[in-house]
Amino acid sequence: MDDIHAPTVASGPASGANPRDVSKLSMPELMQEKERIEEEMSALSSVLQSHGVRMTSSLTTFDGFPRDDIDIAQVRTIRVRMIHLRNDHKEVMQHLEKGVHAHFANLQNTPGAGPTTNGTSHPPAVQSLPSRSATGSSALEAPFAKVNSVVTASPADQAGLKAGDTIRSFGAVTWLNHERLTKVAETVQQNEGRAVSVKVSRKEESGSVSELSLQLTPRQNWGGRGLLGCHLVPL
Repeated sequence: MDDIHAPTVASGPASGANPRDVSKLSMPELMQEKERIEEEMSALSSVLQSHGVRMTSSLTTFDGFPRDDIDIAQVRTIRVRMIHLRNDHKEVMQHLEKGVHAHFANLQNTPGAGPTTNGTSHPPAVQSLPSRSATGSSALEAPFAKVNSVVTASPADQAGLKAGDTIRSFGAVTWLNHERLTKVAETVQQNEGRAVSVKVSRKEESGSVSELSLQLTPRQNWGGRGLLGCHLVPL
């Protein structure tokens, strides 16, 4: 059996590529950069887990000597890279959020004219748009996960969640910060026994889409596995 503590990535810098100026990236490019960062962070987290350590785990024994059960040099290298990636991810998310708000602000400021019955003109397109805050909020709550299955009598089932629903927000988690659903898992763990507000979109048999706000309480001992009793997949 392979030694799980053997180095699996080379020591030294994790990447020799020049840093990108994310302020010059388009929205699709920002999304691609976000996904790339999250994938690398996930891979590096798996390496740390293979060592049995986290970002804050001690690398010394109780009496101050370096631990001999892990590759300390590799763990330190990965931790440094993770810190850089977290900072990069934060910057990308800030530019994504600004881009979303700017996009909808531009839509509202786009002039439109239409004739009225008395021959004057007015901008009906602008008048018919929702407020900036409402439109921006809708954009920030774009679906990011789909409910693949729900166990009967589980917390998810009791909250009203159904297979096929798409998740628009899970507590404070949205498509901008879910980090491949890792933030959803953290929210579940941190709120065991407490209700979490979950916003979902549901396609009805008629073909229309309903927007629902549910209260989901993660808990153990409900008779099945996990705290929710449902399976989510990223979109």
